[in-house]
Amino acid sequence: MPTARFLDSLQPVPATDWDALHDGRNPFVSHAFLAGLETYGCLREDWGWQPQHFTLWDGDTLVGAAPGYLKTNSHGEFVFDHAWANAYARHGRDYYPKWLGAVPYSPVTGPRLLARDDSQRVALLTAVREQMPALGVSSAHINFHTAADETAFGDDWLLREDIQFQWQNPGDWSTFEQFLGAMNHKHRKNIRQERAKVTRQGISFRVVHGDEASRADLQAMYRFYLQTFLEYGNAPALTEAFLRHLAISLGRGLVLFLAEQDGEPIAGALCLRGGDTLYGRYWGGATLPGLHFEACYYQGIEYCLREGVARFEPGAQGEHKLARGFLPTIVRSRHWVADAEFAEALRDWCWQERRDVRRYQQELQGHSPFRAEP
Repeated sequence: MPTARFLDSLQPVPATDWDALHDGRNPFVSHAFLAGLETYGCLREDWGWQPQHFTLWDGDTLVGAAPGYLKTNSHGEFVFDHAWANAYARHGRDYYPKWLGAVPYSPVTGPRLLARDDSQRVALLTAVREQMPALGVSSAHINFHTAADETAFGDDWLLREDIQFQWQNPGDWSTFEQFLGAMNHKHRKNIRQERAKVTRQGISFRVVHGDEASRADLQAMYRFYLQTFLEYGNAPALTEAFLRHLAISLGRGLVLFLAEQDGEPIAGALCLRGGDTLYGRYWGGATLPGLHFEACYYQGIEYCLREGVARFEPGAQGEHKLARGFLPTIVRSRHWVADAEFAEALRDWCWQERRDVRRYQQELQGHSPFRAEP
């Protein structure tokens, strides 16, 4: 039988062994990304991120893994469970620590049960569940998992759903004009006006991949990233050293959209590229008319159309994305709760939440910017 181990760091695991457990199409579960967070100072303990990766071994061979963290708060997760923590506190019980199977600071759908086939994913999840009491946690959570992962979960894992706004090429768009042509007149006109504002201000864009990025490019993007966090009064988690690491390790998997005016960079958006998906992660820079939408959405859509990338996930939340071609898409998470009474109460809570989310999705679909099929 495979042996289960929790690892407080990915450093002892060779990158080739870890990356052999997934198909390489999602950069967020790569050894380079996850180990880089640890190595370059992005996981501060006071933010509640303590690496506790679950692994299965057949002798000295790694056969399954779930990137995971011991959490003492809910910082940076994007699946909000503060109401659950408050309920525990009202009953004099401790919600923290909990175990979280996820990618820090990244509300991005991707594989969470890293194994070679469905049966091994089931075995991995069973082992995760069996090992939770040894950690002394109240609960285990797996956020933003894929449909392939979903089939491994049993009824003891509560299902939650939420909405993200995502762009997808139906397969017959190869230019931005074709994308706009699928929209109704109002939305098509609004997008053209927004883009024209940026052009009139003399702003141009450079698309820079990680293997092309100069030190000045990376410094500018990191400066924009810091600016956004400081403007909102939040502490930035990523470090400039981590960004340089991504440029080297991911190469063309890191994509920067840098806005320039009078030859100087004034804003930028940072994306990661997977097998068939562009993932928008961070933005920052000058607050000029139309610039945010251009950098974060329209440049990314043009890139996908030019490069043949089928999907664009620009990040969590934001109803304003709907009018710009990003449609409401269901994302999922699963939750195991040790306390049977709490688990039963939360089961009904999750059912009602899913019902409300589906109604919200239906309402949003009624405001689609695309023309109805004849």
